[in-house]
Amino acid sequence: MLRFAQFGAGRIGAIHAANLAATKDTQLLHIVDVNADAARVLAARHGAKVSTVSEVLADPQVDAVIIASSTDTHADLVIAAAKAGKAIFCEKPIDLSLKRVDACLAAVKKAKVPMLVGFNRRFDPSFAALQARVAKGEIGNVEQVIITSRDPGLPPISYIKVSGGQFRDMTIHDFDMARWLLGEEPVELFAYGSCLVDPAVAKAGDTDSAMIVMKTASGRLAHINNSRRAAYGYDQRLEVHGAKGRLIAGNRTATTVELADGNAVSADKPLYFFLERYAEAYRAELAAFVSAVQNRQPMPVGPADGRQAIVLAEAAVKSLRTGRPVKVG
Repeated sequence: MLRFAQFGAGRIGAIHAANLAATKDTQLLHIVDVNADAARVLAARHGAKVSTVSEVLADPQVDAVIIASSTDTHADLVIAAAKAGKAIFCEKPIDLSLKRVDACLAAVKKAKVPMLVGFNRRFDPSFAALQARVAKGEIGNVEQVIITSRDPGLPPISYIKVSGGQFRDMTIHDFDMARWLLGEEPVELFAYGSCLVDPAVAKAGDTDSAMIVMKTASGRLAHINNSRRAAYGYDQRLEVHGAKGRLIAGNRTATTVELADGNAVSADKPLYFFLERYAEAYRAELAAFVSAVQNRQPMPVGPADGRQAIVLAEAAVKSLRTGRPVKVG
């Protein structure tokens, strides 16, 4: 039995707690959240108790923690959990500051505790199947990766102001996917960004539409396109082009029913948002973490992956600011 404490009782915290409840040989002991009502509701739903950070870290029964609280709390909680000897599942990003990310990685390394960073898209069944086929050489050497990631609508401007910006908040998933699919680290990056959805985003110092091009040392190319607005739903697609062919993973829809008549051929729109689109991925991600901890195996997405995504996000911010390509260190 692997016993958990969870920091965060919001939207993503509710997903993780429900998945824990459905996972064999796991138990949720504690819920911690600054919103006492949210913590009480989630704890009651899953037979846990509402606790404080210090109570969780001092409890010898707690084997692992899930950090699903606000981004500005992640680094402190990672460092504290590492010092307490707990296995760590941390939602992305580890922190908005690369310096703080490095402090987290140092603490985790010193404590020798396992840590997974929550890049859940790697665990989507279609995306995982695509990557496995790429890795087997089915399409030969990778030449191009194209990632489309568009939200159905803007988050609140209040959120945008504290999110760290589109590249650190939204594109960070796509930076991780690009690394995973390219099979090589990007060494150069160029980013364009615009405000096409809402002028308020520009006033908040951010972008809502972006395109990023990256290149690896061998010349492999990746293109990421992001938008905070897609009138037709949550648009999540991958294409990998190789020397012998290409692989595509498309959007998920509520059904595969298609109507063809004298006017048009039509089908369901993509699922509306990430909670529905990536429900299977969240379950698989947690199962992978539990299995790795129980079997003392390496984490499929580790702290170094979390760091490199932030490195790419920082390079994109610099490229947007300077209007020039940026070498990735």
